[in-house]
Amino acid sequence: MIVAIGRRLAGIVATLLASSFVIFAAVYAAPGDPAVFLAGGRDKLTPDRLAEVRAQYHLDEPMVVQYGRWLWDCLHLDLGRSLKYSDQVSDLLASRLPTTLALVGYATVLFVLLGVGAGVLAAVRRGTWIDSAVVGGTTLAASVPSFVGGIALVAVFGVRLGWFPVSGSGSGFAGTVHHLTLPATAMALGALAVVSRVTRQAMVDAGTADHVAVARAAGLPERHIVRRHVLRNALGPIVTMCGLVTAGMLAGTVAIETVFGLSGIGSLLVGAINSHDFPVAQAVLLLMVTSYIVVTSVVDLVHPVLDPRLKAVRSPV
Repeated sequence: MIVAIGRRLAGIVATLLASSFVIFAAVYAAPGDPAVFLAGGRDKLTPDRLAEVRAQYHLDEPMVVQYGRWLWDCLHLDLGRSLKYSDQVSDLLASRLPTTLALVGYATVLFVLLGVGAGVLAAVRRGTWIDSAVVGGTTLAASVPSFVGGIALVAVFGVRLGWFPVSGSGSGFAGTVHHLTLPATAMALGALAVVSRVTRQAMVDAGTADHVAVARAAGLPERHIVRRHVLRNALGPIVTMCGLVTAGMLAGTVAIETVFGLSGIGSLLVGAINSHDFPVAQAVLLLMVTSYIVVTSVVDLVHPVLDPRLKAVRSPV
């Protein structure tokens, strides 16, 4: 167990290091000279001033050395200062992160409840019109991009009916839920379709097990069989898919935040890229990658707990 945990942690650290280097190198290789932006533009920019800025921000050093400095500062939670806002990057992230987390959390609740519920219903009523309706509806939901669904929701429920606001994140619990209902629904549509399909297939596969046939032959109520035998054995792939979808949402809020005018991490990344705010772009990308790796690692650790068969296979003889 200790060896397995050590290997897992070593893999996470190696993945984070590789990802951080790719992020730094990608921003480093982006068009434009960071020294020009740090110096305030090309107007009245002299070679001496450019050299002074390069030396001040260590831009005259090799890229590997710059990466080492940046990584060391990140490990000490020093993410630098924004070139656009002149504020600490950590303060910008702290002010924007709650909106993104609330949006992702709301969308996760929606697609888990509706997606798993629809998948269970389709599996229980397999071969009926209910199963066909769920499969057809999820296929349609999966084919619509999130930003297109967001625009449609704004046009219908925000503009025409006026039930929900079309921008902003609100204040307080009730206000936040009211403001984030449309963007969370837009994010959850595609995820709902995927989770529903996985749930249905996992339920169908679990329903063909021998112990399920024995339980039916013993005369147990169908509701008891579905809840205690079928759904319980199907939780492994369902929880894994829900975790992967949530992790993807943490790194994919850019389109939804742009459509609904939310001040979250995704919109901050878009603004940083457009204004060549390199420290902010690096920090946001690193946060997104780290969040994805952490969530997927947690899901991988929880999977054996949900599936005793997998735990037995991994256990040493």
